[in-house]
Amino acid sequence: MPVRDVDLAIVTPMANEAATVERFVTEVLAVCERFPFARLRWFVILDRVSTDTTGEQLQDIAAGELRLKVVWAPENRSVVDAYLRGYREALAWGADWLLELDAGFSHDPRSIPAFFKALADGHDCAFGVRFGLEGARFDGSLKRRIVSQGGTWLANRMLGTKMTDMTSGFEIFTADALRAILDAGIESRGPFFQTEIRTHAHELNWTQVPIHYRSPSHAIGRSALADAFAGLKRLRARRRTLRR
Repeated sequence: MPVRDVDLAIVTPMANEAATVERFVTEVLAVCERFPFARLRWFVILDRVSTDTTGEQLQDIAAGELRLKVVWAPENRSVVDAYLRGYREALAWGADWLLELDAGFSHDPRSIPAFFKALADGHDCAFGVRFGLEGARFDGSLKRRIVSQGGTWLANRMLGTKMTDMTSGFEIFTADALRAILDAGIESRGPFFQTEIRTHAHELNWTQVPIHYRSPSHAIGRSALADAFAGLKRLRARRRTLRR
């Protein structure tokens, strides 16, 4: 599909981004404006985790920027709920392509054009990769890198997947691809949901995009790791059943 015929939706959950939100919105839109999309709508999801002035700043921006839609979702119980709400909003709007990236510049807006090129070249989805590909860069703690790369190795070994990075966000989907992934089921309520997404996408026409990732400072908790191990066992059992 030519870019000029594409309705693009962007999905970004936000929390306490007051220090960077205005610059982030400006830079992401500036990149997207270089492409002649038929329509563009950016769905920013906020919930009770946001306790600073991020919401107020976004509302001020949205008052003069009609492409930005601030979605208040107080019912969210996890970050996964925020992503899923964003996906539903984007699909209901009629998006052809859905770009998902994190706020706070952990995902660099300068990488966005490579994701657009991936779908323009005919792929169903494209996934950001923080290590293992030329041009990929991981700026974060050694512990987070070990967890991310170790999780990728374990997921590929247990699930038969072959992606270079199985634990990252920053990705783009056609609407049909995202529907297929969501129909397969997202059960995790922790960071492991990104591994679920990439596992469900493995039978689609996917590709990878090297990105520059800046790790946030918060730690990876034991509950998130326990959720990941439980999710791996669940996905392995499911994939074995499907192969029979």
